Amino acid sequence: MADTQDFAGRVAVVTGASRGIGYQLAKELGKRGAHVFALAKTVGGLEDLDDEIRAAGGTATLVPVDVTDFDALDRLGAAIFERFKKLDILVGNAGILGTLAPTGHIKPKDFEKVMATNVTANFRLIRSLDPLLRQSEAGRAVFMTSAQARDRVPFWGLQAASKAALDAMVVTYAHEMEKAPLRVNLYDPGPVRTGLRAKAMPGEKPESLTQPEEVVPDILKLLSPELAETGLCYRRESGSFEAV
Repeated sequence: MADTQDFAGRVAVVTGASRGIGYQLAKELGKRGAHVFALAKTVGGLEDLDDEIRAAGGTATLVPVDVTDFDALDRLGAAIFERFKKLDILVGNAGILGTLAPTGHIKPKDFEKVMATNVTANFRLIRSLDPLLRQSEAGRAVFMTSAQARDRVPFWGLQAASKAALDAMVVTYAHEMEKAPLRVNLYDPGPVRTGLRAKAMPGEKPESLTQPEEVVPDILKLLSPELAETGLCYRRESGSFEAV
């Protein structure tokens, strides 16, 4: 990555920041000058992240939390307002796979857990942080989606339903914000070497997959103050990066 301070002075929230894409993105934002609120359940991963950001001269606030703790997400908005009075960047990266099964075999508790994590948590983040994002001169929000939202592959119904709902909500929010300096988009990184991917495809050779740090430049483009587009879904495929 380039040694630059192009995000200096900006305040960012990244969920799922203790590993994978969220970890690499939060690290790069911190390295580039942003103050990062890093959310995740895994305290050890957050502490490692904090060490790396500080070693690069950056700063972070660790928030050990499950994103389905909705009261905590409300408190997050209040805490950021008290300290910074604004938020420049929101990355809704946290997500879970859920059960791969015929739709009629999905257990209600599994359905509720996936929808709470992949959809409701992001709604609660928007609800809590929208007033802060609109205080930024160039607010940017990106939410992670997947091909299942469009492809509707058999046995992936739970993932498809949750991501399709997320996509609809995010694009609607983007349209609502068109007259504000806030830009809101979706990003599908494609197959990436993460724990979620390994759970979904246990027989896949991990060395054949894109590394999490390889998709970070794409997301940084979507978080740039220079970005003009909003309400789109960007997808990385065969090394290319474009709206679909």
